[in-house]
Amino acid sequence: MQIIEPISDMREWSESQRRAGRRIVLVPTMGFLHEGHLCLMRDARLRGDLVVASIFVNPTQFGPGEDFAAYPRDFERDRRMLEAEGVDVLFHPSAAQIYPAGAQTFVEVEKLSAPLCGAARLGHFRGVATVVAKLLNIVQPHAAIFGEKDFQQLQVIRRMVRDLAMDVEIIGHPIVRESDGLAMSSRNSYLTAAERQAAVCLSRALCKAERWFRRGEKAAAALVNLVVAELAKEPLAKVEYVQLCDAETLDEVGAIGAPAVLALAVRIGNARLIDNRVLKP
Repeated sequence: MQIIEPISDMREWSESQRRAGRRIVLVPTMGFLHEGHLCLMRDARLRGDLVVASIFVNPTQFGPGEDFAAYPRDFERDRRMLEAEGVDVLFHPSAAQIYPAGAQTFVEVEKLSAPLCGAARLGHFRGVATVVAKLLNIVQPHAAIFGEKDFQQLQVIRRMVRDLAMDVEIIGHPIVRESDGLAMSSRNSYLTAAERQAAVCLSRALCKAERWFRRGEKAAAALVNLVVAELAKEPLAKVEYVQLCDAETLDEVGAIGAPAVLALAVRIGNARLIDNRVLKP
């Protein structure tokens, strides 16, 4: 596995591979990898000839008082995991390369960035869209894979790619879960043993709502209230939001008549956890 840090070297590698007719698939990450990330790498291997994984903890998607400094990092561990998965290139740029001195250009997907996590984390999706646009521009992949746990992020990136006429396929990968249902996340490492046990309430609440939906419940208020009531049973859970939104526009809906996403964010201890379930009529 090659480790590439300079942007110019990454571009040169990609250009040479594209000229040779090889299909490049990018998996962007912020590192501190887990099995969920590795599932994305395996998916990427099936979809192209070469897999590039990037590791970059993006400062512009963290707001004041958020966990940028504390975000877990372990580059050597990540390197070994990616090498074991047969990843071809690890792109590991510095912040000074991605945001050179005097940088003042950002990408903003206005409407899709506003609700859900965007309402609580002002400027977060501007940082996400900007860094992903930069990574796509540098690596020049034919496709890029993102996890569906960050459902709003995935929709923001899809919209950005369409709006800016980028020649890249954006692929969503289903949420990868622990055996008890908890969605895998690097931030799960913040949880104590008791908090880790409590965190299962997110997937449990979503599963309950999905069962009601399968039995015929289509009203947003009923499904949202069901989730809120289930989360309230866990004393350590502090609900930030529970919303039912159109799966493409992220507009809140009153009832499910088209694919909708039931999304939630919950704080447990020092961890802000998100999860979702797509409900299709």
